[in-house]
Amino acid sequence: MSLSAVDSRIAAAKAAVASQTKTLHAEFGKARVEIKYDGTRVTNVDVAISEAIQAAITTAFPEDQFFSEELAVTAEPVPVTARFCWVLDPIDGTNNYANGIIYVSISLALLENGVPIYGVIYDMARRVLMHGGPGRGVWDDGQPARVSESAPHTHSLIGFHSPVEKSYAAEGKRLIENFKIRGLGSSALHLAYAAVGHLEGVVEHNNRIWDVAAAAAMINEGGGEIHYLTPTPFPMTAFWLKSPRVQYVAGNRTMCARLHEILER
Repeated sequence: MSLSAVDSRIAAAKAAVASQTKTLHAEFGKARVEIKYDGTRVTNVDVAISEAIQAAITTAFPEDQFFSEELAVTAEPVPVTARFCWVLDPIDGTNNYANGIIYVSISLALLENGVPIYGVIYDMARRVLMHGGPGRGVWDDGQPARVSESAPHTHSLIGFHSPVEKSYAAEGKRLIENFKIRGLGSSALHLAYAAVGHLEGVVEHNNRIWDVAAAAAMINEGGGEIHYLTPTPFPMTAFWLKSPRVQYVAGNRTMCARLHEILER
């Protein structure tokens, strides 16, 4: 029996990401670093992984659109016109990667009509794939996984990066006063860890769509929720490297309610 249009793409996504793990590990902590147009870092490995995964996916599915953080900057957003499109962050955690800090991921999302339907994330620290999507379960190193069902408490582990904008400093202070904080340096890992139960919640102030798309496909299927504090990025109608920041809270229902309460929004 032939695979469905979605299942064949899921299989290709897992194979494409897995094929790049050797490259990722080989240059860890020693890749050549450059500064991009927006002041962020990029390495030769970001570009190599992006090009390799794009080639694998577009060869298999030439009718699909493929978007990556490492594409050339366009003057205007690129409209999403295909039924299926892909969003890749070839190295989420480039600062970590360049400095030999192990919390790094490859994050690939499959979207249908602009909505994430499957995410594949390679967790470099644990050397495992996390993946999943609506109706297909959530998987952590081949085992079924779910969002933590724990009620919020003072020892809950919350994925949180110090906000770039000082206007959110007060929110950061309240989070630190109420929870145990983990700032891993990879937003994709934060949300994926919540989807598979390693973290109990996430607060993000500074994501872009490529940071969130893959794990966004996983969080609800794992029994959790993601509440956007900025306009929802999905369905994605266009892709642009200069797109607005995405802010959200995530976790189980009671955790999301508690995070809203603490953030006061």
